[in-house]
Amino acid sequence: MKEINIREIKKSAVELISDGWGLVTAGNEEKFNTMTVSWGGLGEIWGKDAVFIFIRPQRYTYEFIEKEELFTLSFYGEEFRNALKICGSQSGRNTDKVADAGLTPLFIDNTVSFKEAEYTLVCRKMASQFIDPKGFEDETIDKNYAAGDYHKVYIGEIVKVLAK
Repeated sequence: MKEINIREIKKSAVELISDGWGLVTAGNEEKFNTMTVSWGGLGEIWGKDAVFIFIRPQRYTYEFIEKEELFTLSFYGEEFRNALKICGSQSGRNTDKVADAGLTPLFIDNTVSFKEAEYTLVCRKMASQFIDPKGFEDETIDKNYAAGDYHKVYIGEIVKVLAK
């Protein structure tokens, strides 16, 4: 993988995250977890290139992203759709879903991505906060939270971008 400027990625955030999905991964060489991410975005905030992602507290990855300063977002070609389905449907608490998905860990700057990724964004946490349903302007949003398990939003500065 080679380091590139974020502006060299020619796919939109919608194509990367919403259409193509990706993985959010946190941890280190000793222990890490990953999960499929399909809600989020890329842009700029506070004068920095940034990402924002959403993680529910019951997800195993939540423990890792809470503990670590860095996390990665990685994006894959369509041929990895089944691998991403595995990473989104199995818990790393109960199984080695990385092995089940056929992914190869890649350790970068004290965080983790995967060699199969087309792009990896190394991100440094800048802010996080639980979604407050009092802020919902659209009443249809609440249907996503029947159990009251509101996501935590993480905003991360993009500190490095790698491409295949």
